[in-house]
Amino acid sequence: MFSKLKIFTGNSNPNLAKEVASFAGIPLSDAEVFKFSNDDTFVKINDNVRGSDVFIVQSTCYPVNDNMMELLIMIDALKRASAARISCIIPYYGYARSDKKDQPRVPITAKLVADLITVAGADRVITVDLHADQIQGFFNIPVDHLYSMPIFVRYFKSLDINPEEMVVVSPDSGGANRARAFAKRLNCSLAIGDKRRIGNDNNAEVLNVIGDVQGKIAILYDDIIDTGGSLTKIAAKLAEQGAKQIFACCVHGVLSKNAIKNLNQSPIDNLFITNSIPLSEDKKLCKKIIQLSIAELLASAIKKIHLEESISILFR
Repeated sequence: MFSKLKIFTGNSNPNLAKEVASFAGIPLSDAEVFKFSNDDTFVKINDNVRGSDVFIVQSTCYPVNDNMMELLIMIDALKRASAARISCIIPYYGYARSDKKDQPRVPITAKLVADLITVAGADRVITVDLHADQIQGFFNIPVDHLYSMPIFVRYFKSLDINPEEMVVVSPDSGGANRARAFAKRLNCSLAIGDKRRIGNDNNAEVLNVIGDVQGKIAILYDDIIDTGGSLTKIAAKLAEQGAKQIFACCVHGVLSKNAIKNLNQSPIDNLFITNSIPLSEDKKLCKKIIQLSIAELLASAIKKIHLEESISILFR
């Protein structure tokens, strides 16, 4: 049934790829992906892929451009090796925050990346929690946009907390719909942070939290944590307004610059992230971070796509 199914990976997140292959019940296929001394990326596919249904697991996280080039070159190599179909599993889609022209003379890089992947020869893209839903429309090939929310919901329901004691908090109005859906699944209330950007350095000032958080377990819910500045500021405001416990759920843990320092100095008790982006060794030492795996979700999507079945059940 799965004899023509192949799963490959580059260097961005090999542990996730191995876990996905394990859940899918097939071995991870062999490919050499490395750099020459002149910084050129080289790819060699060591397995026969002629007529195969191929999936590449590759997050375009840091180093973004290197991982992006690995993905594009792997697509080209597989296409030239006569793979029947090439599907790119991109758990974290780099450049996703450049999704609109909101200033004069700036690019829409998320669209450019979509064009590069399509022109390279990809037949389908599977991704997780895009920063903006409209990025799906940047592709002229099928896009399966998966959500990790059920994984977070399952975890918090397993804690057996009274829903009346919880409140889901969106860090800003832009993420209100995302947080509202999360709150609905947990059957709890919703609060929204009111913030504004200050100056050219794009720093955020949290002005207020709209909603009742007094004496409640607050769960901050967002798609990305980068430096953690905005998230830790709103966590401080929640503590100031009487939240008795503060958790944060962010799908993609970019955790750049002073993110770990900001997290450790914040009133956030635990930060829950997925393994869409691998944690470096120093970040693994942070006791506040708990990683939840999306491997089973991706493996289920791979098997259903390979068998031409609907993936709607994965959204429940």
